[in-house]
Amino acid sequence: MGAALRRAAALAAATLALGACAGKRIVHGVFHAPSGYRVALPPDGAWRIVDDSRADLELRHRWAPAGMLVNGVCDPAVARRGAGILARHLLLGMRDRVEIERGDVPVNGRVASHRLLEGRMRQSEDRVRVESYTLKDDRCVYDLLFVAAPEAFEAERGDFRQFVESFAGE
Repeated sequence: MGAALRRAAALAAATLALGACAGKRIVHGVFHAPSGYRVALPPDGAWRIVDDSRADLELRHRWAPAGMLVNGVCDPAVARRGAGILARHLLLGMRDRVEIERGDVPVNGRVASHRLLEGRMRQSEDRVRVESYTLKDDRCVYDLLFVAAPEAFEAERGDFRQFVESFAGE
């Protein structure tokens, strides 16, 4: 993974969480988060878990310049924030942004705010493509994020879409 992509994933993880879960509970390929959700890991072995991530779960592709993560923040004050404010926090540090898609979409019976953008991370000239889904309930905000080099984005996007569709509350 390129330095810009590593910085992008690290920045996203840092803006998502103030602290990580104590341990990653994965049962039969399904991650169970302390904040009350679950998500299935991609089954093909191409993704590895980042142990020191500040997100609930961060995955990096073993061969392609791509990463994905999911994080839940359970704080009613955060959950009351509008989608625009949440999106701005999620994408801090990204410059020269070009928005490709934006809107509300269904995710496993819930409504998510979806964005697809391309831009540069603050300290790099390398371009990255970022896809995000943000879901909310009365007490929590859940973010799912995919970051990849533009040339690798479509090839790995299917794994991310399956990851997103597997998201469910517990």
